[in-house]
Amino acid sequence: MIRFILECMAFQLLFLIVYDLFLKRETFFQWNRVYLLGTFVLSLLLPWIKIEALKTTVSSEYFVYPEYLWGTDMSEGAVVSPENLHSLNLSATEIIFFGGMFIAAVLFVYKLYQINRLKAQGEIHYFQKFTRVVVRNSAMAFSFFRSIFLGDQVLENDHQSIIQHELVHIEQRHSWDLLFFELIRIIGWFNPLVYVYQNRVSELHEFIADAKVAKTHKAEQYQLLLSQVFQTQHISFINQFFKSSLIKKRIVMIQKSKSKRIWQLKYLLIIPLILGMLVYTSCEEDSSITDKKNVKLQSSIDVPFAVIEVVPVFPGCEGSVNPRDCFNQKIQKHISKNFRYPEEAQEMGIQGRVNVLFTIQEDGSIGNVRLRGPDKLLEDEAARIISLLPQMTAGEENGKKVRVPFAIPITFKLEGSGEKEAQTLTYKDDGSGYVPFAVVDEVPVFPGCEEATDPRTCFNEKIQRHIGKNFRYPEEAQEKGIQGRVNVMFTIQEDGSIGNVRLRGPDKILEDEAARIISLLPHMTGGIYQGKPVSVPFSIPITFKLQ
Repeated sequence: MIRFILECMAFQLLFLIVYDLFLKRETFFQWNRVYLLGTFVLSLLLPWIKIEALKTTVSSEYFVYPEYLWGTDMSEGAVVSPENLHSLNLSATEIIFFGGMFIAAVLFVYKLYQINRLKAQGEIHYFQKFTRVVVRNSAMAFSFFRSIFLGDQVLENDHQSIIQHELVHIEQRHSWDLLFFELIRIIGWFNPLVYVYQNRVSELHEFIADAKVAKTHKAEQYQLLLSQVFQTQHISFINQFFKSSLIKKRIVMIQKSKSKRIWQLKYLLIIPLILGMLVYTSCEEDSSITDKKNVKLQSSIDVPFAVIEVVPVFPGCEGSVNPRDCFNQKIQKHISKNFRYPEEAQEMGIQGRVNVLFTIQEDGSIGNVRLRGPDKLLEDEAARIISLLPQMTAGEENGKKVRVPFAIPITFKLEGSGEKEAQTLTYKDDGSGYVPFAVVDEVPVFPGCEEATDPRTCFNEKIQRHIGKNFRYPEEAQEKGIQGRVNVMFTIQEDGSIGNVRLRGPDKILEDEAARIISLLPHMTGGIYQGKPVSVPFSIPITFKLQ
């Protein structure tokens, strides 16, 4: 949204510079009116227009690592609940923005009230083309839609010229132009260029009316009338006849010779200007692409661990029948072996889950470590554990060594008096019949994994593909700029059906979309533990991120 606002303002500024430098002094008043209204509307539309031929493309050989896989916990049967969910948390910027809109709306309503009060207190006379409102003890003169307001102190012999002038505003519907900008000012109250546009259009309205009246009235008498000082109403969306700041400009324009038709070619300047804007809006950065589901994807030669052809080999897994499963086991053992609960965190009672994402590089080294946790103390400990990982054999895709991102959570949990442990799973046999996915003897079988050598890995892959295939970013959430992670937990029942779906996320709109995705999961074969069918909880986060 911020980018859209900045682009609109930049385009408006460029259009206004062209107008002030090349068009403002010409007598093509109607053309200028079309230019100002048209370019303002264009400035709002251009940021959304992207011409396919001008877009930069990303090589099709690139692989992508979906953002929703960040923090994926394939082994833990519990979801850590974020604090302060579902509460209305507005940032300072949002408070200022909506506060400004409210004040602008109140001022707009007050202006309408002023006009209605003048009409209610005035003496009304109805004519075929307009309604005249005579205001007592006043020297004002202005029009608003079909009503012409005249103070009773305005000389009677000036009425005809003033009414002819205001009739031009009425016939050409000038009030609609100003009302349009007044409404835009409520939404874009912070944008000074909206006020400049409204001022330029208001000037043009007076030039248009003056030019038409001067044809039927002696220009000298009309100039004398304009040179007089009258009371004015300071309302931004009315057409004022006597506006002191405009009088001199209007007199100059009346005296100005009509511009030669050849100078209409100046309007062609808008063509290269618009083309340049289209080139800008159509170009995309090479560093990232966005798929049709609006999920942000990182553009690099990275292949997720779950789908890579040849997984990285952890030392000790060289002869393993299933190196993928061996890798997972070795990682968990490494964490347990090297884990130390920071004493300061224990004393302060800090606990929670640290999501860890790192990349096994093409040479087998560990790099690009990213951590997200409840406190820096826990993040530092997780970083230390990852720094102790040994050199590995790199993963391969299509016969080439590639970088492989890998995500795993490390849960810091205080138990009893000072007892601590590092967890990558949580399970207590309390007789409830629920067995976590990481512990169950025979994992639930996802359709298509019946003959898989490693049904656990196959299940993970199928779940990820299911999310990617069915994901849709809710339009309402995009419009409101809502993003964040939805923690999803569901249970594969003993009969293979999905139940007990629980969701925790930053907004109900995102939670509803996550629930819809889970509702589309197919019927599975239930899990088995110690020879008996059991219900298996499974958790996975789905991250919604706007580019």
